[in-house]
Amino acid sequence: MNVLITRPQEDAAPLAETLMRLGIESLVEPMLTIRFIDGDFDLDGVQALLMTSANGVRAFAARTESRNFSVYAVGDATQRTARAAGFETVETASGDVEALANLVGERLDPTGGALLHPAGSRLAGDLGGRLEAKGYSYRRAVLYQAEPATALSDRSLAALSSGAIDGVLLYSPRTARAFVELARPHSLGDARAFCLSPAVAEAAAALPWRSIETAARPEQAALIELLRQFN
Repeated sequence: MNVLITRPQEDAAPLAETLMRLGIESLVEPMLTIRFIDGDFDLDGVQALLMTSANGVRAFAARTESRNFSVYAVGDATQRTARAAGFETVETASGDVEALANLVGERLDPTGGALLHPAGSRLAGDLGGRLEAKGYSYRRAVLYQAEPATALSDRSLAALSSGAIDGVLLYSPRTARAFVELARPHSLGDARAFCLSPAVAEAAAALPWRSIETAARPEQAALIELLRQFN
């Protein structure tokens, strides 16, 4: 099986290695490039960090050596990145922002201090709104931006049109929309879309895929398990 990975380069490389061990070959075609920015944030009175992406972890870790906060991560990949960055207390919601908000509601007292969310310039889901409705003090620190790709590489276009790509991995609605925009004038061959969530699948639906497949849970492990069913 051969797939196209559309994740940012920092996340695509380890994913490609994981897939190779499973006998799945891949091409990396990032739809987003991550740029760290010098956003302001205040750690005074913060009781925990909320991480909704590995990029948020990396951007925060690049700005400060503070690792003494508990981290609540949206998913398992973000949890692993936080631990690799030196955070010792990390818990994952293994889901989406709703699951993360529910986890925070179970673990943290709204009167215990603010919640800091290191994030990008664009968000998927209203984590802040959900938490503020529960009585929490929510702070968002914009520490990176994701710049969309402007074209698909000749290598990827040739692989798609020749039928050499069996599937395209799509992790977010924004990534899916970027791929749709760039791939629309070209042939997809016989490729399937492998999507992390129903929202991603909806964004990908504008292209004539062989089929659109959605992971059972919005986690990378579930998406990889879906791939294995077609390998």
